[in-house]
Amino acid sequence: MAAKGFAKFIIVITTVTAAVMELVDTSIVNVALNDMAGSLGVGIEDISWVITAYAIANVIIIPLTGFLAEYFGRKNYYLVSMIIFTAASYMCAQSTGLVEIIAWRFVQGVGGGALLSTSQAILFDAFEPKDRPFASGLFGMGLVLGPTLGPTLGGYIIEHMSWPMIFMINIPIGIIATILTITFIDKKPNEGKNKESIHIDYTGIALLMAGIGCLQYVLERGEAEDWFASDSIRICSIIAFVGLIGFITYELSIKNPAVNLKVLGNRNLAFTTIFTFVAGLGLFTSVFVYPVLAQRVLGYTAYETGLSLLPPTLIGVVMMPIIGRSMSKGGRIIPFVVAGFILFAAYSWMSSRISPDVGKWAFFFPLALRALGISMVQLPLINQAVAGLQPKDYPSGIALNNMIRQLGGAFGIAMANNFIAHRYMQHRTDMVSNLYDGAAGFVSRTGNIAQNFITNGGSDLTTATTKAYALISNAVDRQAYYLSYLDTFRLITIFFIAVIPLVAFLKTKKPTPENKAAASAAIAEAH
Repeated sequence: MAAKGFAKFIIVITTVTAAVMELVDTSIVNVALNDMAGSLGVGIEDISWVITAYAIANVIIIPLTGFLAEYFGRKNYYLVSMIIFTAASYMCAQSTGLVEIIAWRFVQGVGGGALLSTSQAILFDAFEPKDRPFASGLFGMGLVLGPTLGPTLGGYIIEHMSWPMIFMINIPIGIIATILTITFIDKKPNEGKNKESIHIDYTGIALLMAGIGCLQYVLERGEAEDWFASDSIRICSIIAFVGLIGFITYELSIKNPAVNLKVLGNRNLAFTTIFTFVAGLGLFTSVFVYPVLAQRVLGYTAYETGLSLLPPTLIGVVMMPIIGRSMSKGGRIIPFVVAGFILFAAYSWMSSRISPDVGKWAFFFPLALRALGISMVQLPLINQAVAGLQPKDYPSGIALNNMIRQLGGAFGIAMANNFIAHRYMQHRTDMVSNLYDGAAGFVSRTGNIAQNFITNGGSDLTTATTKAYALISNAVDRQAYYLSYLDTFRLITIFFIAVIPLVAFLKTKKPTPENKAAASAAIAEAH
């Protein structure tokens, strides 16, 4: 039964806040790695495991949320996940060693992974079936805001406080959300009372954990470990391959699988997962590439980078409930998807053509296009994922769609890291090939810079020349990175343009109000 009045308002605030909190934690630590490494006495490559551990836990638990919510009861599972997330946040803040914080970060990811899908289902239950597309719009606000708010909030905390506060801010939010969950969120009829009739697919869960966990590790750590030159990457690649093949084969062969892969036989869901993968790639990769471009080339601080992302992102936040309302009134899904992908492609193409000498707000218009594109894609794809499925197949369809989005983001970041590294070396080699003692431009530039150091800095000729070489080398580095980031934006554009023709394979029949209401109700029941 849908909630009314103040109870509905509280449920909306609780579920959206929980989802935002989980998504913020996927990116908030990115700007704090240097401070954390220095505080714990480890290298930057070691401390980056706090990102990897959270991502691995997330991507393992997300496809299992439907099964776990059914087994333990949705409210119980949501409540325990909230407590785990909050307690692990406190332990992360109190950690004094690398292994300790990595372990607690993994636990935090286990708790956080449940918050996303379960929050959506609880939010859906608070609305009548006909209004659930609008509820999806409200939830979509969190999907857009969370990953972008992370760097802004993290940058502010690092500039004004210390890194443990990145985790401590979750504690009052988590406590309040826990109390509100206990007070205002009701259990579904017979929730968690049918454990005896539920088959636990231990083999499937183990294969999923091994396959997806190792795949996520390879994607997250491949570039840092020099890919297949590393024993750990080779071993994890083999485990990922064997685990995923075994998982697919086993799940397709048993009656009660942990994740029902047979739903991918539905053409609509199969092609929707492709769009979802690319959307996840664009969302997470853009939040990764733009901040490093802004800080490494444009000279922004972490806080300034976050602030530059925030205003255009708010456009997408405002658009989400508008799109949800439009879909409630019978708006077609596929035009939104096409428009969203075109807008995101326009964002990445425009970003690939911006000069390194631009002002602070030069990216506002491209980032506004990105926000509009994401808002037009996220919500329709959530609904499109289950179009054509039987209600009993909704849990598996939604879980797979959410997992594919996370994998798209992991793949995108790994791809961007690798692509940037290779393009940087290529651009730097090309530029350095023109810098030799006989090159008139190089000799003239070096001489002018050295003379400036002699005149204004009091350096001798040898010292001034060495400083001039170092300055030119830094400029070459900056330009090589700048060009590699532009290349990466062009690559993202190709992904978004390439998948647009696949809309021809999506279900295009306009659903009746009765079918939409039934589908929305089934989505709520699916979790």
